[in-house]
Amino acid sequence: MRLRLPRWAAVTAVLAVLAGAGTWTAVASDEPPPVHRADRALDIDGVRLDTSYFTSGGDGRRPAVLLGHGFGGSKNDVRAQAEQLARDGYAVLTWSARGFGASTGEIGLNDPDHEVADVRKLIDWLAARPEVLLDKAGDPRVGVTGASYGGAISLLAAGHDPRVDAVAPQITYWNLADALFPNDVFKKLWAGIFFSAGNQPGMPDRPGAADQGGAANRPGAAGADGCGRFTAELCSLYQRVAVSGKPDAAARALLEARSPSAVGDRIKVPALIVQGQTDSLFTLAQSDAMARTLKANGAPVAVDWIAGGHDGGDRETERVERRISTWFDRWLKRDTSTDTGPAFRVSRTGGVDSTDGQATLRAATADRYPGLTAATKSFALAGPPQTFANPAGAAPPAISAVPGLGGGLSGLSSLGVGLSLDFPGQFARFDAKPQTGAVRITGTPTVRVKVTSTAADGSAVLFAKMYDVGPDGRQQVLPSQLVTPVRVADAKAGHSVTLTLPAIDHEVEAGHRLRLVLAATDLGYASPAVPAGYTVAVEGPLTVPTAPGLDTQAAALPWWVWGLPLLGLVVAAALLLTARRRTAAPAPDPALTSVPLQITGLSKKYAGGDRYSVRDLSFRVEQGQVLGLLGPNGAGKTTTLRMLMGLIQPDEGEIRVFGQAVRPGAPVLSRVGSFVEGAGFLPHLSGRENLELYWKATGRPAEDAHVDDALRIANLGSALERAVRTYSQGMRQRLAIAQAMLGLPDLLILDEPTNGLDPPQIREMREVMIRYAAEGRTVIVSSHLLAEVEQSCTHLVVMDRGQLVQAGPVAEITGSGDTLLVTLAGEVDDPLVEKVGALPGVGSAARTDGGLLVRLDGADATALIGDLVRLDVPLTGVGPHRRLEDAFLTLIGGGSA
Repeated sequence: MRLRLPRWAAVTAVLAVLAGAGTWTAVASDEPPPVHRADRALDIDGVRLDTSYFTSGGDGRRPAVLLGHGFGGSKNDVRAQAEQLARDGYAVLTWSARGFGASTGEIGLNDPDHEVADVRKLIDWLAARPEVLLDKAGDPRVGVTGASYGGAISLLAAGHDPRVDAVAPQITYWNLADALFPNDVFKKLWAGIFFSAGNQPGMPDRPGAADQGGAANRPGAAGADGCGRFTAELCSLYQRVAVSGKPDAAARALLEARSPSAVGDRIKVPALIVQGQTDSLFTLAQSDAMARTLKANGAPVAVDWIAGGHDGGDRETERVERRISTWFDRWLKRDTSTDTGPAFRVSRTGGVDSTDGQATLRAATADRYPGLTAATKSFALAGPPQTFANPAGAAPPAISAVPGLGGGLSGLSSLGVGLSLDFPGQFARFDAKPQTGAVRITGTPTVRVKVTSTAADGSAVLFAKMYDVGPDGRQQVLPSQLVTPVRVADAKAGHSVTLTLPAIDHEVEAGHRLRLVLAATDLGYASPAVPAGYTVAVEGPLTVPTAPGLDTQAAALPWWVWGLPLLGLVVAAALLLTARRRTAAPAPDPALTSVPLQITGLSKKYAGGDRYSVRDLSFRVEQGQVLGLLGPNGAGKTTTLRMLMGLIQPDEGEIRVFGQAVRPGAPVLSRVGSFVEGAGFLPHLSGRENLELYWKATGRPAEDAHVDDALRIANLGSALERAVRTYSQGMRQRLAIAQAMLGLPDLLILDEPTNGLDPPQIREMREVMIRYAAEGRTVIVSSHLLAEVEQSCTHLVVMDRGQLVQAGPVAEITGSGDTLLVTLAGEVDDPLVEKVGALPGVGSAARTDGGLLVRLDGADATALIGDLVRLDVPLTGVGPHRRLEDAFLTLIGGGSA
């Protein structure tokens, strides 16, 4: 399709379309309206930026949104969110920042003269689009959002360009120098990951350098100095600080100049600030500085602390993206009736639901942001002055957060689970008395201590952490795995300092006590290599903020619980109506009578007949399999499931269930059970009464329902006799699964069965599916939770743009699950590799481009980390060699599930 471009007006000199007229494509979607995407390369000051432009709906003008990506990623990472924002009525522009994806140029860490200037040119480009709403000539109504690197550019754009009307930064930094050099201590592990991500294998070294001139043009120059795609000044900064282990004034000044804090006084637009609680890279203190500055500027501000972060955990993606869209509705569409949510919201894990005793994810809200020091309580700490050592080489180091470690352990600290390690003789410990009642800490605890050092320069580097210690005095949890580093100068004769510990939201239960630990080392940070002795004495109580004005809410009931029209009745009525219009079905295939599902050459076009939702799809499912149906938004998954359930007819190809061709109302569909987007229940009836009512609506004999068998597999327990209105969301989901299992169908189809569930509830849902298949039946599950699919499913079918990408066993697609990739900060010699291979529970160890491949033979990841630390292996992360997420993104090119 030929694309007519608007006249370029004033921006002709700075933006040139390098990809001809661009290419319009219709993004596949199971639901209207279609989203149109135009991919083109824009030439900005000699650098080519790879962009995508998304629109949907009519011809009228609409506000625009610039959507940035995270560090090490590209525009492909935010495609799904861009499509949804387009459906919500925005013109959305995504781009790969300099040095990432298909864009050229060098990485300048959001340099105002380069990356920020690029965004200003992109706003110029939007101002020339006929679809974009203008406040005045050359001034589009535009919001900017993104996570991490993309979150910082949203703030910087607002500070440098007055045309930006609203921002929604996520899990990002306010002052990058403070983030990487907190209290003058080098955050070496995260900094190493940053610079490793800037030089990914297989990517060109310093792309675009040939266009920019200078020494970087020399063949092999980038690879020789190890700088990858970074600018020379950033390369020099990192190498200088990494070698010395201590940030210098020039390094701090450079990072501060490229931080939103440098233009903080200019950011006066509405800001939704989303920050992660499990984030040792960009802590809650960064978002606090944002909120306080912007609020002082007079800007409307809302703060949202999500459960996850850079260290893992639940990023609450769907909820956050929905809130961002609502935020833009209020401030870009100027819809004053829009509810943008509370001024402050924090997600709390570890609450106990009164109906089934399961942990839940709940919101605590307030009508104003309380900050990090509201309503403090003090707790006396016991213990005399204590002396401990900083060992030679700062090894072995204590462990708090471990970036790159799979599983998001930091997100489980509120459930009493975590990973932390302090070595004897390398820390001081001070305990408070056990609590007589529960205490909720929300903000930054503080404590005053006196530090004395035997180091030649009189300084000390300490790592302060506050533990939640159980009644037995031994089990201790480090909230969110966070630690505060501090460099204390002039401590030879003793120096008093007030320590501000990490900002957290954590409940200390009755009977537990608080413990202050000050360690000499930490895996994530640089400590002095020269041995020294430190003495620490507490000079005051441990003071913790409680923010008592927060209202903790129960998990909201989804709309379908209160929808009186039962989905089951609707489906049954549809089947009865279509049964009267059945056409002659193809003859059964005797060779397939024992095969639960075979799809051959399946195709379905959208209304209008010019685009395919599903095209030439073929795969087969055997008995006893749990098959995961995966694909990015618009892959055709839901359309495929609807055809499988006989709700819509294919245009080409066929579906056979146990050898019978599927048609609307086909008798073989009685052997198929389905759960799609939740079920509607009557809230005043019990769970059992709802199931009985649904089964009666099918018109089938009561003795065929097998209610007790379905309930046994779903594990509903005594709650079945209670009214559904008393159920938690997890209980309602299990009741819906039980409804789908009524009659014990041989083929069970589940579409997003874990939507809205917290980790314990998701685990229970996984066990339900596995138990059902273990009894000789077959389960097909469509889900966007890749880690859950990896644990639940035996086989996978991956779709993209309506077509089959790959099918087969999970292990075949992901690779062996017993092999871990240990990423390293530097090279290791052969004897050390041999020592790793000889560790207990380790089968082998071998070098690879990314570090070490370690094959486990009985050990687990936690034990391996402890052994590697004791061997002084310079690890930066440990994770599966190839997770399903990695395989999925490779197969579909970076889309979102």
